[in-house]
Amino acid sequence: MSTRRELLALASGAAVAATLPAAPAQAAAHPHDGAGWTGTWAAAPTTVPPGPPTVLENQTVRHVVHVSAGGDRLRIRLTNEFGAQPLVVGEVRVARRAGSGASTDGRPGTDRPVTFGGRGAVTVPAGAPLVSDPVPLRVPAGTDLIVSIHLPRRTPVTTVAAFAFQDNVIAAGNVTAARVVTPTAVVGQNLFLSGVSVASPAGAIVTLGDSITNGANTVANLNHRWPDLLAERLRAARIDRGVVNVGVSGNRLLRDPNPPAGSDAEAYAAFFAQSALRRFDRDVLAQPGAAYLIVLLGVNDLGHPGTAAPADETVTAEDLIAGHRQLIARAHQAGLRAYGATVLPFKDDTLGFYSVENERKRAALNSWIRTGREYDAVIDFDAAVRDRTDPLRLAAAYDSGDHLHPNDAGMAALAAAVPLRLFR
Repeated sequence: MSTRRELLALASGAAVAATLPAAPAQAAAHPHDGAGWTGTWAAAPTTVPPGPPTVLENQTVRHVVHVSAGGDRLRIRLTNEFGAQPLVVGEVRVARRAGSGASTDGRPGTDRPVTFGGRGAVTVPAGAPLVSDPVPLRVPAGTDLIVSIHLPRRTPVTTVAAFAFQDNVIAAGNVTAARVVTPTAVVGQNLFLSGVSVASPAGAIVTLGDSITNGANTVANLNHRWPDLLAERLRAARIDRGVVNVGVSGNRLLRDPNPPAGSDAEAYAAFFAQSALRRFDRDVLAQPGAAYLIVLLGVNDLGHPGTAAPADETVTAEDLIAGHRQLIARAHQAGLRAYGATVLPFKDDTLGFYSVENERKRAALNSWIRTGREYDAVIDFDAAVRDRTDPLRLAAAYDSGDHLHPNDAGMAALAAAVPLRLFR
């Protein structure tokens, strides 16, 4: 198993300088820089597929959260945004994690209660989030927290981030304050938890994307998603920024999930989340201290029609460009700088996405991202990981095996391709 240092060293030769168009005037200011709170971790919430949901009752969900920026106080964001009923929470506590990997043990002396308007037991309204009071706890950048949520009543699990690439655990009873818990189940999802922020003027980089940003096919519990590795590079360069990952596996820029009736996709497509255009305000603009946006989107818009979505949802390159323009406009209106990442190659992928026509559309979208001078800068992920002898393919060293998703080394190559000067 490669270490993080080895992965970054392997990727260093793949770093690609950004193309820097003149920044549009509306992006010149950074009103969020210097604000009181900065997002340090996030998980974009989604609904769940049809059918009987998982039900918890008098159980504790303990999450492991890998923070990017540090601070002396933090806030927790709970989510019931896809719940049809109020979410009753008995207690929430947070601590720094002891150990690494799949460990969910708390570090002695760091356990803290989390309150909401001064109350430990709260009800999150249906369709709403709930942000906690500030919690006094020193959180070093690049470390891990455990966030424990007790659900005292019968609670259908309706709001999740389905692909955490981190082992979280469920335990019996209210064990939120326990340093060590005995799991009754291990889940690779985040349940009713969507954000952590720290008291810091650092400002946050929001990474908006699909499974490649979410971390698909990376080794669980190692934090080898490219946004995590970017955060590590920033810390090493002493650039104080939070990095919040709101990538969602299966996410599309233009459309919500729409599995064909009777298809296998009905069992999982709900996890793909609302379209990026639809979720943009909640998942990007609402992030504390949001100052920068990196967008990597489009491959699922090309590949899902005819596989996980109806064939009549086929899009053109012009459709995708129009969607990206909307993200740029909305980011600039909120004072964020918007950086466009080119779509990775996927020739002969095992998911059925590739076709000559889809490759033509990908090339047209990437050409616009590179030369259109509408994003404030270009991050050329395509150039960082493509095969040098067949540029329509992922390089073998970076291929997880499905010819679409990078492996851990490929994630490091993506992180190395992001010029750090964009965030100084």
